[in-house]
Amino acid sequence: MKDALIFSLSTSKQLAKKISERSGIPLGESQVVKFSDGEIMCRCLSNVKGKDCYIVQSTIATSSDSLFEVFIFIDSLKNAGAKDIILITPYYGYSRQDRVAQKGEPITAKIVANLLQSCGISQLISVDLHTQQIQGFFSIPVVNLETSDLFGNYFAKRFNELGIKHENVVVVSPDHGSANRGRDVCSALNNATLAVIDKRRPAPNKSEVTNVVGDTKGKVCLIVDDIVDTGGTLNNAVEALFQKGAKDVYVAITHPILSKDKLDSRIKEFVTTDTVEKSLMNATVLSVADLIAKAILSE
Repeated sequence: MKDALIFSLSTSKQLAKKISERSGIPLGESQVVKFSDGEIMCRCLSNVKGKDCYIVQSTIATSSDSLFEVFIFIDSLKNAGAKDIILITPYYGYSRQDRVAQKGEPITAKIVANLLQSCGISQLISVDLHTQQIQGFFSIPVVNLETSDLFGNYFAKRFNELGIKHENVVVVSPDHGSANRGRDVCSALNNATLAVIDKRRPAPNKSEVTNVVGDTKGKVCLIVDDIVDTGGTLNNAVEALFQKGAKDVYVAITHPILSKDKLDSRIKEFVTTDTVEKSLMNATVLSVADLIAKAILSE
């Protein structure tokens, strides 16, 4: 793909570099400037005339600024004569605002989709979208890459190294919405079983465990989810599993936002990905660069 370039903005610079190395598509040069009054300016410094341009940017920290960088840079590429503009947003910000839960609430994930399309992207590539329905908010092609095999293969090898028999492993979904994700990881572990945690949300960023559906007594539990934000839901799940007699608890999370609370110290191993770039103590980080590179090259 000699007529293509990969660009990074503020939030995914290292991941963009890895994707470039794995795909063989060179990195383009971009500039992001933040003025003293808070305004943002982004511009393309490479020749993109007639070329396919890939923007790599997780829309996080803060979501509004990182999204606005994307909007502005898309216009810069269009003004410079780019052929097609493909947005790679490993973490899709506002994805949890995907429905009306209470009267008067907006569907912000759909607003973001409309804005991105109106700016002129031709395709979106993301990783573990919070819900499949987000794809339906777009009228352009959306590729949702899943990390089930990435986590499944890692833990199959890891448990073998530790001498943990797969029949003694329970893959745990922290809510019913993530049960399919847990089931996919479970399929990589021979004879592992699945458990689901019943919970309710009394307020935003608050959750309460009401029950654990499945046998976890004396088992090695592997919690699988897409996002950890404050850590409250995850910590509640860990506590509930130990109360139900779990032997050890491992965790696999795609998007490590970790905006607030510390994680339960009893977690045996915390495994995540580089969709969100931040310094993480005592974490195993798996890269999604190969997944994304393969998706680009398969077009």
